[in-house]
Amino acid sequence: MNAFDSLPYIIPELALTGFIILIILISLMEKVKQSRLILTAVSVLCLISAIFLVLSFNHTSLLIFRDMLAKDSFAAFFKIIILIATLLTVLSVYDSNEIKDSLFSEFCAILLSCSLGLCFFISSVNLLMLYLSLEFVSVTSYVLTAFKRDDGLSSEAALKYVVYGGVVSGVMLFGISYFYGFFGTLDLFLIRQGLEEIFSQPAEPVLKLTVLCASLFTFAGIGFKIAVVPFHMWNPDVYQGAPTPFTAFLSVAPKLAGMAVLVRFIFTGFVADGRIIAHIPWPEILGLLSVITMSLGNLSALNQKNIKRLLAYSGIAHCGYLLMGVSTFSQIGIFSVNFYALVYLFMNFGVFAVVMAILRETGGESIDTYAGLSERSPFLAAALSVFLLSLAGIPPFAGFIAKFYLFSALIHKATPLYYTIALFGILNSVIALYYYAAIVKIIYFGKPDTTAPIKSSPLYAWIIIALLIPVLALGIYWQPAARKADQAMFITH
Repeated sequence: MNAFDSLPYIIPELALTGFIILIILISLMEKVKQSRLILTAVSVLCLISAIFLVLSFNHTSLLIFRDMLAKDSFAAFFKIIILIATLLTVLSVYDSNEIKDSLFSEFCAILLSCSLGLCFFISSVNLLMLYLSLEFVSVTSYVLTAFKRDDGLSSEAALKYVVYGGVVSGVMLFGISYFYGFFGTLDLFLIRQGLEEIFSQPAEPVLKLTVLCASLFTFAGIGFKIAVVPFHMWNPDVYQGAPTPFTAFLSVAPKLAGMAVLVRFIFTGFVADGRIIAHIPWPEILGLLSVITMSLGNLSALNQKNIKRLLAYSGIAHCGYLLMGVSTFSQIGIFSVNFYALVYLFMNFGVFAVVMAILRETGGESIDTYAGLSERSPFLAAALSVFLLSLAGIPPFAGFIAKFYLFSALIHKATPLYYTIALFGILNSVIALYYYAAIVKIIYFGKPDTTAPIKSSPLYAWIIIALLIPVLALGIYWQPAARKADQAMFITH
């Protein structure tokens, strides 16, 4: 489909673009530029409009913009997750004292731009489009990380992010160039056809090795976004140094978008008629990365004293859990990833919402700040405990159901490889429970330095309640969400 005929299918992205331009124009008016209320209202209207526009489409499978982008239910599902995460971030930053009024309009415009880039990233079925959208997301993320201009830690984190991102970007581009050299195209569908032709007969070992290297180099860019080991090293420093509302966004939106792109990249480019082509051992590679990622994330989280760094390593571990589902190369595996992504949005952003509420009142990021929180704010203590126990996969919370589906996908394969991955997943869940429960213990049995009450702002309280509802409800009645995750399994390939 040509560019002009494709325009109606990207109306949500066009709406986002229009509102970004509107915010830039508003920022030119001095009186309005520093009005958080007006800018937040415009941003919220933008995101709600985009969500409804995505929901209103009939999500039949289409290739648009000369086969650069795919329009399907899988992309729509993850776009909604990204837009909800962006909406929660905009609301969170309204009450945050980490972003100055003079920079608020720029923060909103760049955040919406990052969300726009993620929407294109999720839909990419051409390696050039994949690379460009990834770079667009990365550049906006670098800027947002450094938004605390008076904080040296923020600048240091942004610099590390840029350096790591630049190196990985070069590696990814190198891998993409190999694909173009082999097949004369960057279209994933044509690359798959080329691979089928080459590997339909015995191939030279050198050719196999070259295709494997090109695939892994391209995977590096996606792995950087989801913070899979060994591309995770930027993660803890950036989480700690970035403004906390953006850290919350970073912990959910790019990670889940990257996971969606990984699924699309592999299933579109390397799977034909239910079989893996090109003799690349993707199940073994992803299974090994899953085990290493979740193990390193959980073990590193054990010694952390800063809540944001702990959540960074926790996020790395959850990336490993998601990779368990991807490694199965099955419909139930994709379903489990979809469902886990939806639940992860609510429970992980919920933890950060409580962290932001406490940080706003106390200014402390140390875990010791949470000692005796139950005495200072029973509501925040209870909410944080629920979110943490859900992340640990404890019933009757939504995280338990999400992990149940992931492990079901592994057990359903019934092979030694997947039994081994499942065993490591269970062991890691026990380790994760230890450090999540340790925080809950501090909250209820720790001795606070002061007994002064912590009063959460009304906005943060409503955000926390809005996130608590699905975490509690989906642990008891999850079928509607499971149906949505099931409907989103269709990937254009």
